[in-house]
Amino acid sequence: MSRRVVGVTLDNLEHLPKQCRSCVYWELAPHLKEQAEEFGTTELEKEAWVSSVLLEWGSCGRIVYSDKLPVGFVFYAPPNAVPRSAAFPTSPVSPDAVVLTGFHVLPEFRKGGLGRMLIQAVAADLTRRGVKAIEAFGDMDPHEDHSCVVPAAFLSSVGFKTVRPHPRWPRLRLELRSAITWKEDVEAALERLLGTVTISTVTTPAPAMQR
Repeated sequence: MSRRVVGVTLDNLEHLPKQCRSCVYWELAPHLKEQAEEFGTTELEKEAWVSSVLLEWGSCGRIVYSDKLPVGFVFYAPPNAVPRSAAFPTSPVSPDAVVLTGFHVLPEFRKGGLGRMLIQAVAADLTRRGVKAIEAFGDMDPHEDHSCVVPAAFLSSVGFKTVRPHPRWPRLRLELRSAITWKEDVEAALERLLGTVTISTVTTPAPAMQR
């Protein structure tokens, strides 16, 4: 089974789950979201938002595939492009950070490292672009009706630290240098492990094994 992460474009936007493809929880202010839902224009609004952010700021999302099946995604953008971010009691997002918005992995593919893979892909992209941190609003008591907000427990598990606590909607932050260092540490540990195995296999003489 192969896994790969690619950038979100207007061409692959249709690979999002249907309910997520038409969700504009983050992309529109609450009253405009209600209007879009009433008039059935949420998919058009989602596409317009992605197009606008891609043109004005750059890459704003990642999709992870298991073989050819899209199984998860993440979106991120500057706070001024995310109207919903101003509606949380723990706002505003720090001026040096990009805000993590939509995030979803199909239930049957969770707990397999795909969520962490998406976060690392975002961290790598934003580090190359000179961004210092990612911030996100976490949900301390996640339910399906609030599935647009990432569970705070997951954010903590991948390195985010709380910068403004709240009983329901804390704001968390991931320093990108820490994220990249974590990735490098894991890669170095794997190299050491593989190197040990290789040396052991190649240099152990057969006579010694017969004793």
